[in-house]
Amino acid sequence: MIKLVMTWYVRDGLEAEYLEFLTKRFTKLLAEMGVQPTDAWYAAWGQGPQVIAGGVTSDRAKMRAALESQPWQTLNDELDRLVSGFEYKVVKAEGGFQL
Repeated sequence: MIKLVMTWYVRDGLEAEYLEFLTKRFTKLLAEMGVQPTDAWYAAWGQGPQVIAGGVTSDRAKMRAALESQPWQTLNDELDRLVSGFEYKVVKAEGGFQL
């Protein structure tokens, strides 16, 4: 299994719009990409990213195809408007929390 790990910070003043996007579009876009959501973490305080989200594919070829897809571009465009510091990486899935 291959995991996509994404991190970001919600832009001030856009919290309500961000939550609407998260509940109505985020998971749908991941599914369109062929990525199975696995976890999402929100830090209310402390160091590090405010949000960490992850999803998996069965192999690298499927993850590569997901990251080259139109739904990935749409997800990036929508996140770019709502969050700052968006970063992602692809790693071997090891189960549980991964950074």
